[in-house]
Amino acid sequence: MSKKTTPIPSVNKPKKKELIPLVTNFLSRNNDKQFNYKQIAAALDIRGEEGRRVLISVLDKLRDEDVLLETSRGRYRINNRGLMLEGRFERRSNGKNFFVPDDDGNIIYIPERNSKHAMNGDRVRVQLLAKRKRADTEGTVVDILERAQSRFVGILEVQKHFAFLVMDSKFLSNDIFIPKEELNGAQNGDKVLVEITEWPAKANNPVGKVIDVLGKPGHNDTEMHAILAQYDLPYSYPEKVEKFADLIPEGVDKEEIAKREDFRDVFTITIDPKDAKDFDDALSLRQLSSNQWEVGVHIADVTHYVKPGDLIDREAENRATSIYLVDRTIPMLPERLSNGICSLRPYEEKLCFSVIFTLNDKAEIKKSRIVRTVIKSDSRLTYEDAQAVIETGKGDFSSEILQLHHLARQLRERRFANGAINFERYEVKFNLDEKGKPLGVYFKESKEANHLIEEFMLLANKNVAESIGIVPKGKKPKTFVYRIHDVPDPEKLDTFNTFILRFGHKIKPDGSKVEVAKSINSLLDKVQGRPEENLIETIAIRTMSKAVYSTRNVGHYGLAFDYYTHFTSPIRRYPDMLVHRLLERYLEGGQSVDQGSLEEECKHCSQMEQVAANAERDSIKYKQVEFMADKIGKVYDGVVSGVTEWGIYVEINENKCEGMIPIRELDDDFYELDEKNFRLVGRRTRREYRLGQPVSIQVARANLDRKQLDFTLA
Repeated sequence: MSKKTTPIPSVNKPKKKELIPLVTNFLSRNNDKQFNYKQIAAALDIRGEEGRRVLISVLDKLRDEDVLLETSRGRYRINNRGLMLEGRFERRSNGKNFFVPDDDGNIIYIPERNSKHAMNGDRVRVQLLAKRKRADTEGTVVDILERAQSRFVGILEVQKHFAFLVMDSKFLSNDIFIPKEELNGAQNGDKVLVEITEWPAKANNPVGKVIDVLGKPGHNDTEMHAILAQYDLPYSYPEKVEKFADLIPEGVDKEEIAKREDFRDVFTITIDPKDAKDFDDALSLRQLSSNQWEVGVHIADVTHYVKPGDLIDREAENRATSIYLVDRTIPMLPERLSNGICSLRPYEEKLCFSVIFTLNDKAEIKKSRIVRTVIKSDSRLTYEDAQAVIETGKGDFSSEILQLHHLARQLRERRFANGAINFERYEVKFNLDEKGKPLGVYFKESKEANHLIEEFMLLANKNVAESIGIVPKGKKPKTFVYRIHDVPDPEKLDTFNTFILRFGHKIKPDGSKVEVAKSINSLLDKVQGRPEENLIETIAIRTMSKAVYSTRNVGHYGLAFDYYTHFTSPIRRYPDMLVHRLLERYLEGGQSVDQGSLEEECKHCSQMEQVAANAERDSIKYKQVEFMADKIGKVYDGVVSGVTEWGIYVEINENKCEGMIPIRELDDDFYELDEKNFRLVGRRTRREYRLGQPVSIQVARANLDRKQLDFTLA
């Protein structure tokens, strides 16, 4: 894999002792390249005759000590043999093992005999081996520094004197041996959660014990619990936390109401999905003059009830987010809070943290304030209810909803004009029977009612971030939680542009931030309704950086905001609870909090968000495979959605279920991966299978344990 040369900070008046580690670090990070002394001096920013003289002396010393190899006169590279690196171990779907160094250096091949029982995702220390001619660099695992996972889900196989956990896991290629006294009541054929307790050095199999019996394979609850357990996510709420929540009184205290701005008599509604129970945001509206409106964005005041460090807070912090599987929600907070005390249900007095905007008819902000409030919602509307009002102009609260829609539409138009990117992806949903079996697949798209709520939530999040992030002259900045989204990598933009050219599309990868964003929006508009729409949207999203939580603000590229945070969903996101607490502290004149500990919180929340998203995706994959299980032999039209050295992934057009055509099924030629051009190419026939290519497939196999569909070409 090729990579850029990694620069090193500038060196002024270098001493030999200081220069040695800088030279070895630089050449280690670029261990597939060779450099002359001038190139090394430029990379280390060494100037002047004295500096270059010291550098040449260092290079001679390191060569004599066999740390460096002089590949030709005056050109050097690191002597890889014996070099120690730390990084991540990867066990890939094709059965091969690789090592990814921490410094983003070249990926190293690790033969199975050298893996030392490392599992996928483990942090390891690797020693590089001497490079053989025309072979990839190889390494051997010396130490396992940190296990990525110690608990695994599988099927229990009980034999006469012992038992094994049998699993299809990319993390672990060996079954886990379980002594019979460690079965914890599990029976042969049960799906169970097992924890590895030891892995003797000379043993092929690790030893473990059964932690939980999940149930019989194929049962819906068993399989959903298995997905959660595999990611070390909870599938129930601790009883002691539930009991603690039961102690929180319902109703609103009169003394507390007296401390707050009263919006109980102001028109207020919630608009949510029809199956929602946790209503954490509401909108209020009142007319101030002929062309001025007050819009209140009211957010459930969760942190009034959940105090830092209490039982509920510790559990919520650990979870960091609610999890949304196909058929259930695993809440971050106990249901007494999420669906009851904190939920902004209609006709009930509720405590809120609110951002109040004064807007003119053009949706321009004239004033805003952040206050603690009490509200009483007039109605709970679904998105379908609100959409019907927008489309027909008729229905309950039509004048208020239409006015909010009018303002939201202008906010949205202005956001895109400023360079926000319009990713309008549909959600895959299932019609399930009472046992959780999928009867059909449908797609949920965002409409104007969704946009109405989205725009006011974005506005509130932006306003809150600006209130802390924009520092008045003479004041010190205060540590805060931002939701950041960095600019895309220019190389990824170039690669994306090359890919879409084959469909007759292009973007402006070299333009300004706004120009790039506008060209992507133009592309997304153009591909709507075309066969390549989903594919191009998917790859466009992959081209973007990942949005994460951080105390170090870099803005939000996708939204075109310089300051952005998450304030509007404290019932289901722990970062929003952190933001509420920080906001209260700073509005009351409190000192800035410690950045280091808050940054660790941000990292934890970002990691848990990703873990939850992976579990959610796995639940969708499981239901897709279950849905297709009785369709073996059927033929469908699809599009190539991925190409790898072990096969082609194809997404079926009508239901978006994805499966793989293993490369062994392409038996008319020997196919090689052309990674740069997203295609497999036949060595003899030059026949190709490329990303986005229409194909017809036949469903061959449905493996529920692996959540995998296998196809053949039809």
